[in-house]
Amino acid sequence: MVEIRTVYEGQLRTRAVHGPSGQQVVTDAPVDNRGKGESFSPTDLVATALGSCMLTILAIAAEARGLDVRGARVRVVKHMGLEPRRHIARLSVDLELPDIEGSERAALEAAAKTCPVAESLGARLEQVVNFHWGAITFRPES
Repeated sequence: MVEIRTVYEGQLRTRAVHGPSGQQVVTDAPVDNRGKGESFSPTDLVATALGSCMLTILAIAAEARGLDVRGARVRVVKHMGLEPRRHIARLSVDLELPDIEGSERAALEAAAKTCPVAESLGARLEQVVNFHWGAITFRPES
């Protein structure tokens, strides 16, 4: 169990505190929804959560296979629905990964696509996921 407490600060801004660590996240409503847009919106955090979760679960699967995916990156583009505007219609995900043998790729792709956040999002939200193998050439020194 993890507790997260959030307070409304006014002007369409919230501040959330992660119970175990004390780390904070501030959200603002986007400019096109009467906010300041000075921070992540709540729906931006959904997109961020999906990308972070995919990278984390892929890395867990890679480590279990003795593979190094340090330097991997993810880009998530959030597309809001027009009618009603109040829902995320599609999240387009591009994962840039080091070159790994083809036989291992399928397992890592399956792990990423079935991360807890991806599995928690409803069927109404379209997830388009692309893997770009060999896109990472920089490898941090061990």
